[in-house]
Amino acid sequence: MAPTGRLIVVSNRLPVTVRRQRTGIGLSESSGGLASGLKSYLDRHPGIWVGWPGIAADLLTAGQRQQVAERLSARDCRPVFLSRRLVTDFYLGFANRALWPLAHYFTQYPVYSQSQWQAYQQGNELFSEAALGEAAQDDVIWVHDYHLMLVPEMLRRERPKQRIGFFLHIPFPDFEVFRQLPWRSEILAGLLGADVIGFHTESDRRHFADCLERLLGLTVSKNRVAVSGRWVTLGVYPMSIDWRRFADAGGLPAVRRQIANLRRQLGERRLVLSLDRLDYSKGIPRRLEAYGRFLKSHREWHGKVTLVAVTVPSRQEVGEYESLRRTVAERVGEINGQFSTLGWVPIWYLHRSVPFELLCALYRLAEVALVTPLRDGMNLVAKEYVASQSDGQGVLILSETAGAAVELDRALIVNPFDLDQVAATLATALDMPLAERQERNAAMQAHLAEATVETWAASFLADLDRT
Repeated sequence: MAPTGRLIVVSNRLPVTVRRQRTGIGLSESSGGLASGLKSYLDRHPGIWVGWPGIAADLLTAGQRQQVAERLSARDCRPVFLSRRLVTDFYLGFANRALWPLAHYFTQYPVYSQSQWQAYQQGNELFSEAALGEAAQDDVIWVHDYHLMLVPEMLRRERPKQRIGFFLHIPFPDFEVFRQLPWRSEILAGLLGADVIGFHTESDRRHFADCLERLLGLTVSKNRVAVSGRWVTLGVYPMSIDWRRFADAGGLPAVRRQIANLRRQLGERRLVLSLDRLDYSKGIPRRLEAYGRFLKSHREWHGKVTLVAVTVPSRQEVGEYESLRRTVAERVGEINGQFSTLGWVPIWYLHRSVPFELLCALYRLAEVALVTPLRDGMNLVAKEYVASQSDGQGVLILSETAGAAVELDRALIVNPFDLDQVAATLATALDMPLAERQERNAAMQAHLAEATVETWAASFLADLDRT
């Protein structure tokens, strides 16, 4: 059942990013699972996307801001302009230095700053005002992710009858972790402004319900909670990918050229792929160490396997991320220095974004994908890799702490903290018979072909339309 009215998507980032260029204002496609996933849905359904265009408002003149608004309007996007101070204190500050590490169980990292909390409130107010400026009473407002956890309640105050949904794309931590947040009650109250609150996994939903009961004294019954005379539904909706886009990509001429180029460079060596946004939650240094242990204990694979490690730059203004970048580069250097020969380098390291054609070529050519985050809400890389295996030869090694492990249970599931297990599993994957590879992939592909990003969005919005 499709919702009546238009869909107003509200997220921190728009699906396009604005940049100043010598010739004026430039637009480029935004990276990230939400941007790519929801964009494919909105390409088929009428709606407006409200979000930050990726550049601080005080770096633009009034004329440039008007130009940005006009160019984005042509793409059905509405910009929320944030000052440099709000970008620093709201986005880089409270959202990514308090909420992000807390949600991923990195309890040594959160910074709890009163001024950053105030900036988070101000930022959420700006997004709420922009959404209300676009939404008619019969429209559906769908708010996304941890940057905007106060927006649902702000919308509800102004529009008591509006249909409002919220989806959390990161883990929701258990009670003992979440209770550390000084503004825990305000965050919970903010989310309860929605009619439907969605999570990737049952574990996340259960953690949230537990916090409602133990911190706010509410009673959750059959995944619903009564708030101010109305029901709020707590649902599980595992986000997915544009299945057909990745399944068919191998037939694109540009992808075939990239595959041929990679094969020439690799020769007969087997390709293992590690692909992540550079973030401490992804466990990249530990993964590299596990690969080093694999090389140490399986010398028969020397010269026969190459790990292509791609890290996409992220939040470079945050100190922990710059430190992580140095750590990863040092670890790559150590392993290459220890095991390289004149004709073989164990790790090819790319610290940059990769275009879609190269991404798909890596997916198609990789015989093993190492996807071992320490904690992840979902992890769409795992799903994209499986979707790309048209011949069924690839083996997915997947962390048990990634949300995707619930669905992709035919992958080789590992504990990302057990480095010896990861190393041994890599050897198992490389030696796995073709028939077993194909059987595992066929089962996961059958699921992903049905559970697409389209069905994910449709399922959430159908529940919201019933409120």
